[in-house]
Amino acid sequence: MKKTSKILFSIITLFVSLSFKCIAFAQPMQYTTFDYVVKQGDSLWKIAVKYEVGVSELTSYNPQIVDPSLIYPNQVIKIPSLDEIKKLEHEVVKLVNVERSKQGLKPLKENWQLSRVSRYKSQDMVDKNYFSHTSPTYGSPFKMIKDFGVSYRTAGENIAYGQTTPTAVMKSWMNSTGHRQNILNPNFSQIGVGVARNKQGQLYWTQMFIGW
Repeated sequence: MKKTSKILFSIITLFVSLSFKCIAFAQPMQYTTFDYVVKQGDSLWKIAVKYEVGVSELTSYNPQIVDPSLIYPNQVIKIPSLDEIKKLEHEVVKLVNVERSKQGLKPLKENWQLSRVSRYKSQDMVDKNYFSHTSPTYGSPFKMIKDFGVSYRTAGENIAYGQTTPTAVMKSWMNSTGHRQNILNPNFSQIGVGVARNKQGQLYWTQMFIGW
């Protein structure tokens, strides 16, 4: 698909809050890793929460784990390192809340699971070479959020590509009426931000918002 714009219009809609089981996702993104020694009382889910990654990512990086419910003390597992990406994502959240504060709005709470969904969306745009709210892999952002197991009543998404810094992408979004409305929507209470980089070094940005 030919890319003719760096920003598309945002989508806002309402849904009844429901819980969904996770589906099978595309291949997790590839990052550098570090070793973690399993401690007494650890579970793969606890480790995933601690390092804000999905269980599916942990099993992908550790094919020796046949049963995710069975890990043992002193076992060494690899954890994907997201520090560089998360630094960019956290800065976007910070800038969003600066803009909301200017309007007397409550800050959005950063939801790491929603950031994980956003990161998959950005990576999917890189991998499938498209720029759209509708993913050929995951469908609409609303379906994608639910399929990743995140519940909500209202949700929205902003996407962008080509901006090199959090400040630049926030400026682009704030200069667009639809994107600005998402950022300043008083019905949203949580945010996830996901960043992915293509082979040319170009950044793809996704913001996902949810509220109750």
